[in-house]
Amino acid sequence: MSIEPVILPTDALLFLLVAVCLAAAWYISRRPHLVLPWRRVAKNPTAMVSLLLLGLFLLVGLADSLHYRPALKHGDSTKTVYSPQVVSLLDHLVSGLRTHSEKTYSAPLATHLYTMESVKAHGEVERVYPRLLYGGAQLADPARDWAGDVTRRAASGMFAGLAAGWILFWLTRALLRRLRRNAAAMMAPAESRRVSVALFAATLLLGTAIGAVAGLATGYHVFGTDKVGQDILYQLLKSIRTGLVIGTLSTLVALPFSIALGVAAGYLRGWVDDVVQYIYTVLGSIPSVLLIAAAVLMMQVVIESHASWFTTSASRADARLLALCVILGVTGWTGLCRLLRGETMKLRELEYVQAAQAFGVSAPRIMMRHIVPNVMHIVLISVVMDFSQLVLAEAVLSYIGVGVDPSTISFGNMINAARMEMGREPMVWWPLASAFVFMILLVLSANLFADAVRDAFDPRLTREG
Repeated sequence: MSIEPVILPTDALLFLLVAVCLAAAWYISRRPHLVLPWRRVAKNPTAMVSLLLLGLFLLVGLADSLHYRPALKHGDSTKTVYSPQVVSLLDHLVSGLRTHSEKTYSAPLATHLYTMESVKAHGEVERVYPRLLYGGAQLADPARDWAGDVTRRAASGMFAGLAAGWILFWLTRALLRRLRRNAAAMMAPAESRRVSVALFAATLLLGTAIGAVAGLATGYHVFGTDKVGQDILYQLLKSIRTGLVIGTLSTLVALPFSIALGVAAGYLRGWVDDVVQYIYTVLGSIPSVLLIAAAVLMMQVVIESHASWFTTSASRADARLLALCVILGVTGWTGLCRLLRGETMKLRELEYVQAAQAFGVSAPRIMMRHIVPNVMHIVLISVVMDFSQLVLAEAVLSYIGVGVDPSTISFGNMINAARMEMGREPMVWWPLASAFVFMILLVLSANLFADAVRDAFDPRLTREG
């Protein structure tokens, strides 16, 4: 099938970030003093399990960031016409979830619609629950065959997932053993055994759960459908990329402001310190939600006034997502700036900085060579910990209507769309519950990994690496 690759701005930035992280990992691996804190992280079973879960989320997000436009069938065979709809590799992999839409709500693993409809049968109008078009369509008699079919599909999926998890664990373990043989021992045998057991259990559990969901998804809507009949599982998978983009790109936007202004204020002091303090004090005095909402509304006016800038609806939605990341970054740098200012004021009084000043080294060179490298542990800890806060911020902003574009699937938009359904009778609970659980998994794994990174990079710890 002919396709036309489409590179959205957030796609390019996300893959660039991954490349930078891989380059940083290679750089760190060749310097023992930089490897030491990461060895402490590797000793923490909770951190490694959280990293495994974050890795799965990242794989889904990257698959959803490979966009293209498929070719359409055209009468003129010499001319290729591409669809105006931009899809991703994830859309292709889960095409059944994307295209198998129902009429309206259906409960998880249901075979009938959630609401009754009037149908005419045998000359009389009856109120019935209509059969779904795709969910359980393979069953001749749902009342008789449903339980056995669900059990069979779940069991086969769990077995396949268990086997895949087993293979993945042993491949990963063999790779880590080889890396440890090429370098110094990463950890003691007892610590290695504890981490291996935790990863082994987590890999098998995740493989079993993913396998069961994948097996059931071939014949049912595992988490039900929404008001327009779209599969909830598909929306959850699509929401992962939105959360990753906002959590990472917003932080990258904030870092230059935080590092440059915080280090400059702490080292130069005087009027520079006064100006920086005045700026972040003024920003801190404005309610963040109101400031972000005002910026987002202005951005919406600009996008709507220049519709010719965007060739597809996907590029328009991506522009709004990128603008939201910029707004969150520009308005969210003040906390890290305060921390870096205080740390820099302490570092500038140390002997090696004073020696550099005595030798006549310029202030910019001292800040770049002696101050910035010694505050990077604070930057790293802040970046990891702010990720979960930004994911939650997107949910809050979308809930009040100033978040991502309504056509962009996100946890916030799912929660916003489901809030009015909680008060209906019968109550539609699964869209909100599913979005809440997936968002909690992403945020919780990020928080647990952030705690391990904070402990490992804490300079007050004196334990052995």
